[in-house]
Amino acid sequence: MMIGNASFADAMADFSDKWHYVRLQAIWGVIGTIAMWVSSRFSLKRLEAFSQLFLYVNIGFLIIVLIPGIGNKILGARRWLGFGSFGFQPAELVKLSLTIYLAKLLSTSDFDIKKFLFIIGGILTLIMMEPDMGTAIIVLLISATMYFGSGKSLAPMILIIPIAGLVFGSLIIFSPYRLERMKSYLDFQRDTQGSSYHIRQALLGIGSGGIWGVGFGQSKQKYQFLPEVTTDSIFAVYAEETGFVGSVVLIGIYGWLVHLGLTVAQHAKQSFGGLVALGVISWVGWQFVINVAAMTALFPLTGVPLPFISYGGSSLVVLLSAIGLLLNVAKNG
Repeated sequence: MMIGNASFADAMADFSDKWHYVRLQAIWGVIGTIAMWVSSRFSLKRLEAFSQLFLYVNIGFLIIVLIPGIGNKILGARRWLGFGSFGFQPAELVKLSLTIYLAKLLSTSDFDIKKFLFIIGGILTLIMMEPDMGTAIIVLLISATMYFGSGKSLAPMILIIPIAGLVFGSLIIFSPYRLERMKSYLDFQRDTQGSSYHIRQALLGIGSGGIWGVGFGQSKQKYQFLPEVTTDSIFAVYAEETGFVGSVVLIGIYGWLVHLGLTVAQHAKQSFGGLVALGVISWVGWQFVINVAAMTALFPLTGVPLPFISYGGSSLVVLLSAIGLLLNVAKNG
């Protein structure tokens, strides 16, 4: 509903078809529902056995997408593999494959911290080469949450956290467009028609909603004032139309979902299943927090979509597959 509502102005301008985005998302929704059904019934033992192969294949996709002529370059970034009229983002799938692999690695008695760091470091490097800092941050947060939840020693984190902060800080400082985003985050009154335009339009939309909202379908920001209206910025349209009350309800729904996921992880019979559940729900939770925080100027803009609501086939199919695993752990874990 929100994609159809938010996208029709852009869809008419770009494709002369106001249902373009919602039609494609409906197709992906059906595919994702089938994937969720399959993953909810897939053997967890077999999943654990194939976790390493699944991750290595996904790493192969991350490498292939960087090759000119194979990976599609859109807005200066190589994040897409094209298959006919469909596109696929390997970085979205790696959230799932890495979650499954880390669940296996962290549940073994002979856990190797060096292997853990090597795998994560390699994947983060490939994702940053696209470049896609938003996805890299999500992957890092999923990995850190799963490590913490596994009960392993926190001593290595004393050294790793400052190093990670230094690396990400350097990537911001030495990248002009990231540095501009950071400056806009620190002062969104500067360069109002340039680097701060996006966040200002998002805040105008959210602020216009007031307590009760302007009414469903009545957003003004969606008429090509707000960039990325169907993906990163869809929460701003939702908040404008449903107001503070509607936003609190949505935040409550996500909070309830995270609570259910953590409950599944806590009561899982096997450590592998529990860590899979923890990884999946931390992925959903962190992605939601970062998206909403970015739209409310509490976090720099990173291009992270709102789970289940933003437009994007790769994201929707992979997220629904992950929820299928959560259901699987709840029943069999």
